[in-house]
Amino acid sequence: MESLNKNIEVAKLFNEVVFLVKHNMGGMFEKMGVTMPQGIIVGTLSEFGKMKVSELSSKVGLSNSTVSVILDRLEDHGIVERKRSKEDKRAVYVNISGKFCKTHGELHEKINEKLKNIISKGSQEDIDKIIEGFTTFKRILNDYKDSDIKEKDKI
Repeated sequence: MESLNKNIEVAKLFNEVVFLVKHNMGGMFEKMGVTMPQGIIVGTLSEFGKMKVSELSSKVGLSNSTVSVILDRLEDHGIVERKRSKEDKRAVYVNISGKFCKTHGELHEKINEKLKNIISKGSQEDIDKIIEGFTTFKRILNDYKDSDIKEKDKI
């Protein structure tokens, strides 16, 4: 029973953290007219520059198809541009549009500054615990395999 309660507590805390991150960072993205997932894509492109959709998907931890849908919306709003490689016609590169750079050129720096301000509210001990906790959670998620799910638990 105690194990079940801890599982519920982890799930609840995770949802609360996700909500708070969206709440604290979401306003920044809303001012630019993008959603949080779109903002993550734009922030990644701002930091790393032009890249293939598959590279972008890998960096943000989303599937190619999910990133493509997000890119469709961003492209419709003139925020990103996709260009086919001249050398390899199969390869498509995505980058922040010149128009968006002119109006929101410091996006990556603003996002990092906001995160820095939020995290600075914690002590060094708090920050070390957060890093340890996220590192552990990431390892657990990476170790988890779909084959570990019992057939009755599949959605």
